[in-house]
Amino acid sequence: MEQETASLMELNDLYSEKILDLAANAPNPGRLAAPDGTARKVAKVCGSLIEVDLSIQNGVITGYGHKVSACALGQTSASVVAREIVGTSVAEFSVLRDVMLAMLTVDGPVPAGKWADLAYLEPVRAFPHRHASTMLVFEAVLAAIENAESKQAHGAQS
Repeated sequence: MEQETASLMELNDLYSEKILDLAANAPNPGRLAAPDGTARKVAKVCGSLIEVDLSIQNGVITGYGHKVSACALGQTSASVVAREIVGTSVAEFSVLRDVMLAMLTVDGPVPAGKWADLAYLEPVRAFPHRHASTMLVFEAVLAAIENAESKQAHGAQS
């Protein structure tokens, strides 16, 4: 009983007021009509799902759309990404994904600058079964980048 109460308190701490606020007030950019790349990712542990569309020009993300059906943690990550991703280089986003993964898995530093709100997700580190939903948007964006690059490479060969 004491351990259950401690676990419940830890979960309550995980879902801070700021995380719930970011999730509840998430921008909803919708889907892009003609994306350069698209991807769909599912977190198998919890069933969270995200579909991402990207427009990319000269290595910079110029358009972003998504459809999200996720828990508060996945919604929080997606919220910050939707708000900040346009104007971000593909290389910078790849580094951000690595920073997020390190923050959650190896006590790495929290994201800074325009990505600083992602630091509110640092408590997820203590809940490995929640990492997948938190990282879902990052994995989807990287997959959409790969999709766009593949389409571009195949188009260049034609």
